Amino acid sequence: MISVETVGKIRRRHFVKGESISKIARETGLSRNTVKRYLRNAVLEPRYSRRLRQPQPKLGMFVSLLEELLVADEKRASRERRTAQRLFEALRQAGYTGAYDSVRRFVKAWQRDRARGSTSSSVFIPLYFAPGEAYQFDWSHEMVDIAGAAQAVKVAHVKLCHSRVFLAIAYPRESQEMLFDAHARAFRFFSGVPRRGIYDNMKTAVDLVFVGRERRFNRRFEQMASHYLVEPTACTPAAGWEKGRVENQVGNVREWLFTPKPRFKTLADLNAWLERRCREIAEQAPHPEQPELTCWEVFESAERPALMPRAADFDGFAERECRVNSSGLVTFDRNRYSVECAAAGKAVALRAYADRIVVVAEGRVIGEHAREFGRDKVIYNPWHYLPALARKPGALRNGAPFRQWDLPAPLAQMRQRLARVAGGDRQFVEILAAVAGDGMESVTVACELALEAGVASSDFVLNTLNRLKAAPRAGEVATPESLKLAEEPQANLGRYDKLLGKLVLLAALMAPGFSAEVSRGAA
Repeated sequence: MISVETVGKIRRRHFVKGESISKIARETGLSRNTVKRYLRNAVLEPRYSRRLRQPQPKLGMFVSLLEELLVADEKRASRERRTAQRLFEALRQAGYTGAYDSVRRFVKAWQRDRARGSTSSSVFIPLYFAPGEAYQFDWSHEMVDIAGAAQAVKVAHVKLCHSRVFLAIAYPRESQEMLFDAHARAFRFFSGVPRRGIYDNMKTAVDLVFVGRERRFNRRFEQMASHYLVEPTACTPAAGWEKGRVENQVGNVREWLFTPKPRFKTLADLNAWLERRCREIAEQAPHPEQPELTCWEVFESAERPALMPRAADFDGFAERECRVNSSGLVTFDRNRYSVECAAAGKAVALRAYADRIVVVAEGRVIGEHAREFGRDKVIYNPWHYLPALARKPGALRNGAPFRQWDLPAPLAQMRQRLARVAGGDRQFVEILAAVAGDGMESVTVACELALEAGVASSDFVLNTLNRLKAAPRAGEVATPESLKLAEEPQANLGRYDKLLGKLVLLAALMAPGFSAEVSRGAA
């Protein structure tokens, strides 16, 4: 097919310069019929048209089977429909020996004809949402660089339907506790809560999909919606246009925020950057329905005042029951976490949050750790094993929980000094036991004073702790009414001076020489 520029040259050479058709064909390398066609019809833009019906001798006997497969696929969800390649493979199994291209052309033409026959299926009605009426939620999978390693993350997208302000949050998993955390972060970002939430039929929210719009939502998801006073709405399966705002956002956010691949040290750093960028985009992007205003200006002026007040964050955890093994560990998500050793062998409740693991027994927290997302890791808290150390102090040297114990410097030095003394392990355990009653700061100061004195001994440290304690103040005692004085005594030192004078005079009278002089004077 020749270009428009070549057509123009052919026409000018013939009609302006008067060149013959044979000369033009010879010098341009085109056939004489081609030159005649463009001179006769004055076609300014050459077009190639394929014959309406291409010969398909090998596909002919399989057309009915292919149409049956296409009709059956129409009844399935869009993500479950077979591609032309899969249909080609199905025909090959049925004996088809033709080319894939014939199948592809037939499928494309069949789908085009079906679309023309049902125009309503390709028409979308624009939706309108009032300020504060609704938000849409969806997940996407993105690639990021965390601490120098490429990592796939799940990104939660929460978008306000009226102002189009959105927030994207990255997580290692697409689990229910991540869903709860994403809502808490989004409502903090919006400084309020819309009245309705629009979701697809994700398993973390919906347990059962019934005919029509009826759904049975997950119990914990219902608790979250009740906490925030949100009315959850689930879309029709495979009907992404019902939450088209957030569906379109997924592709835009991938281009705005994840191309090129963002690089950060931690996931927390990535989420802090995402929050800043989401606000910057909202402050710069014009609103699609009010182009004279930005999305953030529409949010501030119209949507934020219409949002419901935000309650305290929902306690968003996913709970499961597990048993503590003989090593004082519970297992969750291919990792193990320590709890208080007294709970060994007991059934406990493990609560998984987006960023931490909390273990509860009999209404009391017996273990809490930052959540790990790797595999086959063991996370210890050495303080959980302190009661067992009192019975087995020798475990302090080789016990796995105590290998990399991050103690304050004075305590670490005292541990090293006592490790060279017979019975030093037991002495150090006695010092550690004092932390529960006196606090880490006081024990650290006592160890520091002991090291300055050059004494490595639990007795010295415990004695120093007692000396550091302030003397208990005596409590005030209320005087009974029967013992109260009618006249309060006054402190008058002059009375003591008079008494002192009398004592001096009495001493002089009792002196031996004084009595003889008094007798001679009387004679």
